[in-house]
Amino acid sequence: MSDNMDPVRIGILGMGTVGQGTVRVLARNAEEITRRVGRDLRVVHAAVRNPARLEALDLQARISTDPWAVVRDPEVDVLVEVMGGTGLARELILAAIAAGKHVVTANKALLAEHGNQIFAAAQQQGVMVAFEAAVAGAIPIIKAIREGLAGNRIQWLAGIINGTSNYILTQMFREGWDFQQALTEAQRLGYAEADPGLDVDGGDAAHKITLMASIAFGIPVDFAHCHVEGIRALERDDVVYAAELGYRIKLLGISRRRADGVELRVHPTLIPESHLLANVEGPFNAILVESDAAGQSLYYGRGAGGDPTASAVVADLVDVARTMTADPSNRVPHLAFQPDALSALPLLPMAEVESAYYLRIHAHNRAGVLAQVATMLAEHQISIEALLQKEAQEADTVPIVLLLHRCREGDLEQAIRRIEALPVVARPVLRLRVESLAEQ
Repeated sequence: MSDNMDPVRIGILGMGTVGQGTVRVLARNAEEITRRVGRDLRVVHAAVRNPARLEALDLQARISTDPWAVVRDPEVDVLVEVMGGTGLARELILAAIAAGKHVVTANKALLAEHGNQIFAAAQQQGVMVAFEAAVAGAIPIIKAIREGLAGNRIQWLAGIINGTSNYILTQMFREGWDFQQALTEAQRLGYAEADPGLDVDGGDAAHKITLMASIAFGIPVDFAHCHVEGIRALERDDVVYAAELGYRIKLLGISRRRADGVELRVHPTLIPESHLLANVEGPFNAILVESDAAGQSLYYGRGAGGDPTASAVVADLVDVARTMTADPSNRVPHLAFQPDALSALPLLPMAEVESAYYLRIHAHNRAGVLAQVATMLAEHQISIEALLQKEAQEADTVPIVLLLHRCREGDLEQAIRRIEALPVVARPVLRLRVESLAEQ
């Protein structure tokens, strides 16, 4: 490694939007960064599939098409991984750690699926793995939870952490569009990929809430047990009905500490229209954290994009540079808690989660339908808080919208299976959860 006042030498894997944004931010703010760190941060080697993409960047560094050349370069002190994927990226990062290099990554999928292995390897080698850019772009939520709230016992966190889905839901509400219309516009504007599945089906948000939950509650990373639902099943009418009931629909990542375990879930959620999160619109992200001493705190900003994500990458580089010469035992732990002090609290199955609920039932226009539905709910100790019965929209079917009081999800699922078996019910029942997000 370099002597204390020598430049910190950086290698970058991936020179797409975030990689190029990182180079630009380092160059544009070089003087400010040096004043903060006490030494220069200098990109010395970069890997890119097509070097022609870098012609306009004026990057004064070695350029390779082979990412292994960057990992094996003895001149590289810190590896920045912004190439994505969970296969080759994992091998490259583990090799860099084994070589004693610090790592900065924006790869939320990699850390959510293989973070325990990567953090353990880094701990053994005495190097850092920094990942602020992996969760919410420019929003410094990892630092806030891991350091700013270090004196607190965190109770729960809930976040709008996927800008694509939030843009789609905003357009469905503001413009009255259906899901496909809003998705097409999101793709035209570059908010959604050609294959939007990771965003609209909830996987991207699940990667992020998995990492935040580990830091908030001191538990191992466990993406495999995160409950995930996306927004494809939502119809324009659901957005309208929710508004009539005083709610907005948002795709939320939620994690909550309970005495018997930790809830970890991503799904469309009704939240009161007056709540701050309900008014986070377009591609923006926001995370609400409740802790015992600080109460509720809200973190808001741009969750994606070249410069916002690069801002987080460079912030991680600054942190790494400041602590490179520090005793590894005195650094902030990767998952906020000391590695030998992680909790064995289990992740709870969704059947054990309690929430209020929104149901949309399409039934044939027959007498007594609502009475049958109410009876089945009551037999599972589920009570109705509010009801909307709309005019028929399809031949001989009427939408019935129910807002239910809090109940156990496992009980509701049993009731829904019985309701769907009724001959008068024409379509599968849509079930959405309702969260007040009030201080508790």
